[in-house]
Amino acid sequence: MKLPVENDWKTILEEATDTESYEKLREFLKEEYNSATVYPDMYHIWKAFEWTPYNKVKAVILGQDPYHGPNQAHGLSFSVQPGVKVPPSLKNIYKELESDLGIPPVDHGYLRSWAEQGVLLLNTVLTVRKGEPNSHRGKGWELVTDEVIQRLNEKESPVVFILWGNASIQKRELIDESKHYVLTSPHPSPFSARKGFFGSRPFSKTNELLQESGQEPIDWRLPEDPGQEE
Repeated sequence: MKLPVENDWKTILEEATDTESYEKLREFLKEEYNSATVYPDMYHIWKAFEWTPYNKVKAVILGQDPYHGPNQAHGLSFSVQPGVKVPPSLKNIYKELESDLGIPPVDHGYLRSWAEQGVLLLNTVLTVRKGEPNSHRGKGWELVTDEVIQRLNEKESPVVFILWGNASIQKRELIDESKHYVLTSPHPSPFSARKGFFGSRPFSKTNELLQESGQEPIDWRLPEDPGQEE
């Protein structure tokens, strides 16, 4: 299978997908895309890697699986396409961003500017069936994203891993915390945000850690006009 990623992730992803488990996953996905509605569009599955090259990754926001509603998911965790209503989890992320850094929410959910600054917006599972959260869990994606995290763990420059929710926090064991940084909290969904996501200040903490390690902080402000999806 030819992956659409042409930057320095290409070799890493080719190695991560050159496995028997990925072949089984690929066959499963072929059947799913042919027989059901699956998100994101198959041409957007790898978008996070296309927009955030390996050598540019400074932070990782790790979600669970993609949004399962129409036109939402486009390959970046928590982000939705321009013109799509901001989902509840992302509304809560915006609330925390405003509380943390005083940045007011925008009326779109397109997080491309974060991705282009080195924030890898990754899910532990990269596809989902319409209306069925976690429907592609346990099918092989976790092995691919484990490999991605392990390769990020090999980076010389420190990476800030932002793990939201239990599925993400389970990946903590893959990260060398003597070299990298880990921030954890409950998931920002309406079901759990008040159990510790609100008040966790992930945005300011990430920038403090990046600056401590001699890296440029992230400008978490999003443009008012999201532009068009590519």
